[in-house]
Amino acid sequence: MSRIAVLESLGISEALLKEKEAPFIAKGHTFVHYEKTGDQAALKKEIEGCDAVILANMPFGDEVISSSSSLKYIDVGFTGVDHIGLKACREKGIHVSNASGYATEGVAELALAGALSFARDTHKAEERTRNGQDKKGLRAFELKGKMAGIVGLGKIGTRTAELFHALGCTVLAHSRHIHENVPAYVEQTSLEAVLKESDFVILTCPLTDETRHMIDDKALASMKNSACLINMARGGVVDSDALCDALEAHEIAGAVLDVFDQEPPLKDCRLLHEDHVILTPHIGFFTEEAMRIRADIIFDNLAQWLNGTIANQVL
Repeated sequence: MSRIAVLESLGISEALLKEKEAPFIAKGHTFVHYEKTGDQAALKKEIEGCDAVILANMPFGDEVISSSSSLKYIDVGFTGVDHIGLKACREKGIHVSNASGYATEGVAELALAGALSFARDTHKAEERTRNGQDKKGLRAFELKGKMAGIVGLGKIGTRTAELFHALGCTVLAHSRHIHENVPAYVEQTSLEAVLKESDFVILTCPLTDETRHMIDDKALASMKNSACLINMARGGVVDSDALCDALEAHEIAGAVLDVFDQEPPLKDCRLLHEDHVILTPHIGFFTEEAMRIRADIIFDNLAQWLNGTIANQVL
């Protein structure tokens, strides 16, 4: 029977967690639970003797994975897997699954919320109201008739396009390849065209060697001075120093960021001091509905692996 380590909270109630684990325990499998940690030595000890691990977005790198002689499967409760030591997994023949699709609605809705907040300056408007001030000088425009540019036309990107279209935006999109069966209102084009023509540039692409710092000084300089960059992808897709420079030089009007080079809480981060940025602490995926869907996917992945198949396979 297999020993499975749950290395961090899955964002669900204790009752639901027990419900999900019960069928596995009934078959003789065992679960051990730990608090999230960045201590490499502690992680190595936690996974000793474990056949599988379940985690979300905590770093789980090559060094820790290479230390295990028993690990066979990593069940990632997250869409991106850039925090997983895939090199060590390949070398050791460890299978990896993700939870693609669990947060599609939550992330897409947050992207739209960010655009609306930027368009109406709601974060500044609230501060002014609480301070007994009025609306003078606040930004105020509607999304209808604006151009929304989606970079990354996967599940999240496609749903994001749908939401912006519903509010009357024209939608451009760029992805690594041309997608078939996309809605007729989505015009697939080059990255250069998306950057140059969009009022909102929304990033929903994965972080890869190809996309790391894809949004650099040149990309930002090609955007409209009135444009807003919305990053719902991964922090590393954007060169944060180049973004700060562009904001300070008024090359773009603002940014909405839910992801960063490091996982919040943020300390000594230049973006914290930029006036035209709306910041949220990586909450796009974190809704009640998404957590339940993620739990379903995680434990279905585990069941299929135990039955000899790999669902949502990354490796």
